[in-house]
Amino acid sequence: MLTKKQLDLLEFIHKRVQRDGVPPSFDEMKEALDLRSKSGIHRLITALEERGFIRRLAHRARAIEIVKLPDSLGGDGGGFVPRVIDGGAGPADPPLGDTRPVEAAHALELPVMGRIAAGVPIEAINQVSHHVAVPGSMLSGRGEHFALEVRGDSMIDAGINDGDVVVVRETGSADNGDIVVALVDEQEATLKRFFRRSGQIELVAANPAYETRVLPDNRVKVQGRLVGLIRTY
Repeated sequence: MLTKKQLDLLEFIHKRVQRDGVPPSFDEMKEALDLRSKSGIHRLITALEERGFIRRLAHRARAIEIVKLPDSLGGDGGGFVPRVIDGGAGPADPPLGDTRPVEAAHALELPVMGRIAAGVPIEAINQVSHHVAVPGSMLSGRGEHFALEVRGDSMIDAGINDGDVVVVRETGSADNGDIVVALVDEQEATLKRFFRRSGQIELVAANPAYETRVLPDNRVKVQGRLVGLIRTY
């Protein structure tokens, strides 16, 4: 549950990103919310990050990733469409004016189960290559989670680039529109949007250069649903 100020700030950031392609400055946020100082904006940003609605990217000034939106702002809790916003390379905003210690965000180590194709399917993934630290707020729902390194550009219009690491919650089911790890014929693994229509499964790319794959439902098994993304610069 968000407070009114938190919701107002999230809505303001979302609208500015949609309009301009870049987030507002902290001064613009302060003015929009009629606050006296930027320390109040820092506290609101921290609260939104702790609740999993946004993510700040380390070592990049004013870089904000919108992770999800509440229902009141058009979020549906369904398909994940990450968008990484870089506010430029200017000086980083100062730390919170409030000097009280802040508890470090809880992080978990997840196994990276090799690579997943966002393009032509590759062989099924079945072994751990290494581990990656993931913020606890990124992990949604019950069940086990794992990570995969993306190879290819078929999901680029959903904000998923070659080299990104996607965080996946293990599940054997998915809703239409979810981005899933799909296992085809027990041997090919791919990352695509999932749709079930009249006994068939459509695996849809987020890049017009790739055709939709339509397969009988008995040839496709959902291995997990995308819940987060990690990008290294």
